[in-house]
Amino acid sequence: MSGNRPGRGLVWALVGAAVLIVALAAVILPALLGRPEARPTASQGATQNTPDGPTSAAAAVVDPSVTRYGWVPEPVTRDRDVYVRAALAAASTFDPSKSTRDNFLAHLATWFTPDTRRTNAADRERATQLYLGDLSRSVVLPQDQWDQMRSEQAAVTAKVDGPITHVAVSDDPGGMSIGTANVILTYRHGDVTNTEHVRVSVQVLCGPGSVPAPDSPQQAGDCKVVRFFDSAVEE
Repeated sequence: MSGNRPGRGLVWALVGAAVLIVALAAVILPALLGRPEARPTASQGATQNTPDGPTSAAAAVVDPSVTRYGWVPEPVTRDRDVYVRAALAAASTFDPSKSTRDNFLAHLATWFTPDTRRTNAADRERATQLYLGDLSRSVVLPQDQWDQMRSEQAAVTAKVDGPITHVAVSDDPGGMSIGTANVILTYRHGDVTNTEHVRVSVQVLCGPGSVPAPDSPQQAGDCKVVRFFDSAVEE
């Protein structure tokens, strides 16, 4: 099982971009960015205040207000299926007219927890920064294309389609697994929509070592993201 190595060839929310260039001015290719900073506040990054996306009771998600930016809120749960569905959707659900790219990356960064397979704190921090770098390079579109989509008022939403496959992670001290599923990406540009299908994976920790998001209803042991992969990781 190749669960500890990113796959090749996926570009999240990019598959099928060739047929969407006019509508979306191309979507997601690798770009370089450092580690996102802190979670954006309600006053940062938004140009509209209209909620967009799934809604949940405040007690069931880390921050329900993020829907105003067109983002998926992180669920507070120990149910792997529920969490993986939300995480895979969150990685490719964005509306550049409602937030900056940096703030979107910062939002996704709050889903992360350290890799508990690393016993040294410094090693855990280095691994997290590496995984966040992968997120920026392989998952989120570069700044120029974000700006182009913003100018054209284009957006992308993602939804898991069908069952999730869970596989074990080598050297796991407990609670870690990789969830893989088919995801439907819906591109919207005005009244024009198009859909594409990708199969992607996310590594999650639902166990004692997970670190909750600060100032949130989460508790240690609730599900958190360890890393996103740039393709499906399966046995």
